[in-house]
Amino acid sequence: MTPSFHIVCPHCHTTNRVGAQAPSEALVCGQCKQALFDAQPVELDELTFNKHIGRNQIPVVVDFWAPWCGPCKMMAPAYQQAAAVLEPKVRLAKLNTEAHQALAQQFGIRSIPTLAVFRDGKELARQSGAMGSADIVRWVQAQIAPGKVHRADEP
Repeated sequence: MTPSFHIVCPHCHTTNRVGAQAPSEALVCGQCKQALFDAQPVELDELTFNKHIGRNQIPVVVDFWAPWCGPCKMMAPAYQQAAAVLEPKVRLAKLNTEAHQALAQQFGIRSIPTLAVFRDGKELARQSGAMGSADIVRWVQAQIAPGKVHRADEP
């Protein structure tokens, strides 16, 4: 039996079961037929946040940001570039803390931009402050390194 895992569609937010050996460029959503990876961070809200954090079986990096934040605006292109490098092993997402204050409060976001890495519904790491694309990629890769990742089958 070929191993498979779940990927949440960034367009319609349907959970898809995909084969572990499938090439990422061939992965399309069974519901909306759009690409499951398109090198773009997915915009989250209260309805989609928990689904992406809890159902994706790859790490999800969330950029907590706000439209009035200068450093957030400066980091946005770098974050998009990082998505092109990190996908399909990692899903990058964005959460507007101004529009979704309850979620920002729930996660104790006190400064923006803040990046948080989630795996299996749990936060693994957090980093505040604007970063360039290469720094984002290095930081994320360090957080999801095999020795650092908490797997669902671990106590």
